[in-house]
Formats: sequence, C-alpha cells, structure tokens
Amino acid sequence: MNFKTYLKDNIVTLILVLFAIITIEILLMIYDISVLVRIYIFVSIIATYMIGIFISYYKRKNFYNRIFNILNELDKKYLISEMIGNPDFFDGNILKEILEDASKSMTENVNKFKFLTEDYKEYIELWIHEIKMPIATSKMIIENNKDDVTKSIDEELDKIEDYTEQALFYARSNTANKDYIIKKTNLEKIVNNVIMKNKKDFIQEKINLNIHDINVDVRTDSKWVIFILNQIIHNSIKYKKQEEALQIEIFTKTNKDNTVLYIKDNGIGIKKGEVTRVFEKGFTGSNGRILNKKSTGIGLYLCKKLCNKLGMAIELNSEENVGTEVKLIFPQNSFIDIN
Repeated sequence: MNFKTYLKDNIVTLILVLFAIITIEILLMIYDISVLVRIYIFVSIIATYMIGIFISYYKRKNFYNRIFNILNELDKKYLISEMIGNPDFFDGNILKEILEDASKSMTENVNKFKFLTEDYKEYIELWIHEIKMPIATSKMIIENNKDDVTKSIDEELDKIEDYTEQALFYARSNTANKDYIIKKTNLEKIVNNVIMKNKKDFIQEKINLNIHDINVDVRTDSKWVIFILNQIIHNSIKYKKQEEALQIEIFTKTNKDNTVLYIKDNGIGIKKGEVTRVFEKGFTGSNGRILNKKSTGIGLYLCKKLCNKLGMAIELNSEENVGTEVKLIFPQNSFIDIN
C-alpha cells in the first residue's frame, strides 16, 4: 500500500474539498477581506485536509502491513482474524468482522466435512472387519477340500486379505496418533510375527532367509511396525528375479542415536531414476507394470506415512538387477515408554 494509490482512491473527496474552497473564495470576494486572509483560509483548509489524509493513510498502512506480516508467519492462515487485534478506524473494523464471519463459516464447513469423513472411515473399518469373516470361513473350507483349484483360490484369498488389511491401515493412517501405543518392543518378536504371516510364500517360493542380530528392544507400536515390515517383505517377494532364488537378509545395527532394522533382498531392484519416487502416492514405476504385476503404488507410500506418524524414518536404496535395501530407523528416547 503506497500513498499515491491511497490518494488516487480519495481523489473524489479532494476534488470536492477544492470545489468548496473555490466557492468560499468567490463568496469572500464580496466582502472587503485582505488577500492574505483569503490565502490563509485556502492554505489552512488544504493543509488540514492533507494532514487528515496522511494520518488516515498511516493508520491503514500500519494495520495492513501488520496483517501481512502475521499472515506470512502463520502456518494456519485461516486464524488471521483472531490475530490482527482491533483496528482504530471504521473500515478496518468492518474488514475484521468480515474475516471473523468467513472464518466461522469455514470452521462450520470443515466440521461438517470432518464428520462426513469420520462417518465414511467408520463404515470402511466396519466393512473390513465384516469381510474378514467370509475370508476366514472360505479358508477353512479350502483347508478341508485341498486340490489344485482350491489352492489357487486360497492364493487369491491371501491377496484379498492383504488388500483389506492395507485398506484398514490406510483408513486409520490420518488418525494414527489415536490408535497407537508407544512402548518398549522387541524387534525379534515383530520379525518372527511377519515371517509366520508369510510362511506359505517363503515355502512355496523357496526363499532363503538370513535373520540375525535382531534381539533388540526399540520404542514403537508393534502392530503398526508389523504392517510396515509386512509391506516391505511383500514387495521383496513380488519383485524377485524369475531365474534366481530370492534371498532376504534381516538384521539390525544399534547406533548412538537410533536402531536401524535392515531388510535386504537380491530382487530385480529399481531403476536409478525411480528410487527417489518410490514413496510417492500412486507411483508404481516400471516394475509395477512388468510381469503382469498390478501394483497400486500405495504400499510404500503408506509405510512412509505411518513411519512419520510413529516418529520413525524409512529409507530405501536399490540398484537395478542387484537388489533392494530398506532401512527402518527407530530413534532412541523419542517417546516416553508406556508399560
């Protein structure tokens, strides 16, 4: 806001003031009044008006500059109406009332959509829990009627079960802070849990597992880490080499500030230009489109999102036709233990 612009905005008032002065000067010509008096009247009116214009300009300039400074510092810019204070001029108060009404309306709409989102999330979670029952029943039927057909059906049911679990964690990911408990957890138990969940694939695919140095305690939520590790193992199995047995190595290294869980494989790896994008939502890369593997691009994105919620870090390094290394980094003393 500059003075020239403000003066242009008040040009009509200035013209009216000049018209009034000229009118007064013409009327004073009737009377025997000295030229000096008439000049004084002219100058005093103009000077008074211009002083008023300057005072009004600087009031508004200081007010709006303060608003912009506060706005630049605010992360949640919709809170500006609560931060600007009460202006000492009329149109400033009008602006503040408008901002307050707009903020109130926005809050009401946000609460409305928040309610709808929560309602939809609850429905999705309920649906996922309900769908688990027919999946479990189908698996029991298959167990009692084993043949090549039911074996294939069982494999497809495993995929459905994995996708439903992924959908459940995705639905909860935005409110993960309400659904986890950070406490001392043993990584060996977590890894063994994931191995048991995938034992059928390990046996069928003749995967070589090399697990060592994992009897380490970290502070985290075991349920969420089991899901994250399970997604990583699934990717290793999904993107194994066709002509070579898959080897997965899992181990930990304890540093001064953190504990790192390593998951290494000798799979097909990831192209150099795609490694930095693997945590993007919906990114499948060239691997997701080969060998009829219909990747959703959600798994690693969700892992990254959940790690952020848990105060962990996840890193991925890969070389095409060599393999992939994923690191889950558990910081020391980042949370208070809940026993």
